[in-house]
Amino acid sequence: MLVSDFDFDLPDELIAQDPAPRGAARLLVVERATGRTHQAMVGDLPSYLRDGDLLVVNDTRVFAARLLGVRVPSGGAVECLLLSRPAPDDSGAITCDALVHPGQKLKPGAIVRFEAADGSGMALIGEILERKYFGRRRIRLQPGSAGSAGSAGSAGSVDVAGLIDRLGHMPLPPYIRRADTTSDRERYQTIFANAAGSVAAPTAGLHFTPALLQSLDSRGVERTAITLHVGYGTFKPIRSDLVEDHVVDPEHYDIGAGAAEAINRARREGRRVVAVGTTTTRALEDAASRGAGEVVPGPATASTFIYPGFEFQVIDALMTNFHLPRSSLLLLVAAFAGREHTLSAYRTAVEARYRFYSYGDAMLVV
Repeated sequence: MLVSDFDFDLPDELIAQDPAPRGAARLLVVERATGRTHQAMVGDLPSYLRDGDLLVVNDTRVFAARLLGVRVPSGGAVECLLLSRPAPDDSGAITCDALVHPGQKLKPGAIVRFEAADGSGMALIGEILERKYFGRRRIRLQPGSAGSAGSAGSAGSVDVAGLIDRLGHMPLPPYIRRADTTSDRERYQTIFANAAGSVAAPTAGLHFTPALLQSLDSRGVERTAITLHVGYGTFKPIRSDLVEDHVVDPEHYDIGAGAAEAINRARREGRRVVAVGTTTTRALEDAASRGAGEVVPGPATASTFIYPGFEFQVIDALMTNFHLPRSSLLLLVAAFAGREHTLSAYRTAVEARYRFYSYGDAMLVV
């Protein structure tokens, strides 16, 4: 299967740079059976769901993974995107993979410093430990002090995770061509956000508001939450010509016992499972593959690559944003809705001037 078969033309001006007010986005509804589309608003979602449907959301929380600082001792500018949020070790430091810039000057042994701009004296000191593939580095971060020459120091009672939250910036996707703002700290989170660990938002969930949830409740739509920490691999380009040669990056997820029971019960009773987002879909289908069709509770790592030909075992409907051409996320949607129906819906969205990608409009496949 050729990756080029999942391409489409998108004018740059349709790539959303700022979010619409939460709950005010447009919604393109696609019928899986026929490919017929209906243009609606996110607020109309209850009209397309029914009593007994189970809505499954991803409650991961995006952390401030983008750090801006300087090299020590040269003072040259440094940008560092942390790719995970591990727990501190016994010394209070954390070690994780990161994307760094300028990569050619940040070799093993290099020291970098990230400090607060508010004069508080808070800082993080990072040491590059290892060079890895595709520009990645292994970095160790520990508390430091502003203006220090690279040695670790006291940061008061704030631990490394707290310092990352304090000093870091929201990791907006690379196609949002502006600096992050204070408002992005709230707007680039879903209202379900709970467990910190993602470097990208589960964007379909960004559309929900308390009022919309209340309307869904009134409709008789049940709801449960799982957690999948979205990794930078969500933006990873497919470098191969053949779909089958691509390998997706693994992502950690956790499905609570109550959520697993609710999902499995809905399946047994013939009620629809409606996944909010490709991340939710990936976790559910991965868990079912480990449980012979039953969603297995507990923590796990999703490595399932979903593309056309995949046999879905859990979801019956999917709400998602519009994705990049030739991306693994577009392939997942095409696997569920059908390639021709998906690309036709995308052409409709372009013609109707829908807004694309993370801060854009939504699509519902039923």
